[in-house]
Amino acid sequence: MASIISFTFNAFYENTYVIYDRTGACVIVDPGCYDRAEEDDLVDAISKKGLKPALLLNTHCHVDHVLGNKFVSDTYQIPLVMHRGELPILQNVVNYAPSMGLRYRPSPDPERFVVDGDTITFGETTLDVLYTPGHSPASVCFYCKADNFIVSGDVLFHDSIGRTDLPGGSMPTLMHSIRTKLMNLPDETKVYAGHMQSTTIGRERLHNPFLTGTYA
Repeated sequence: MASIISFTFNAFYENTYVIYDRTGACVIVDPGCYDRAEEDDLVDAISKKGLKPALLLNTHCHVDHVLGNKFVSDTYQIPLVMHRGELPILQNVVNYAPSMGLRYRPSPDPERFVVDGDTITFGETTLDVLYTPGHSPASVCFYCKADNFIVSGDVLFHDSIGRTDLPGGSMPTLMHSIRTKLMNLPDETKVYAGHMQSTTIGRERLHNPFLTGTYA
């Protein structure tokens, strides 16, 4: 059975996740740790549980989700895994981060690219890769069918969805991703989003104004 440790990091209140199982193997998803205190929080949590990081995963590559990529890569010597379509987004962070007043240490290059339908395995855990563009050009979600949860990045939030006004964003594309890839999951599927609190697919199906048509 997989478990999740969550952190809220950086000025964007971005959610970083560590997914682990009883073997001690774990993956780190969207490390947004920005300063030394946040880096220490991440390392301490991993150390206290005796976990062994195996992979660094990015749902997408906007700055708030990759601020800690280099730190995690350097600390644990683990490969970065992402969708190839996010590579230009990742490579551009170094160009715009300073204009936002951010200190950014360039991310390592990915060592593996995933596509829709791929699986990621570590320990006894398998994550299915769901291709969900719209918030960014090639965002993906990581779905654990066995334990009924999904890490959704900035695709779906509690009562909201990801913004679509950044380069590569598209509202029609995002809504298509949500309706065809997420809304066909079981209602009880827990959603660990890139910002704000967790939710469930069933709750969002019933109450999310972007899905019920009540958004004004």
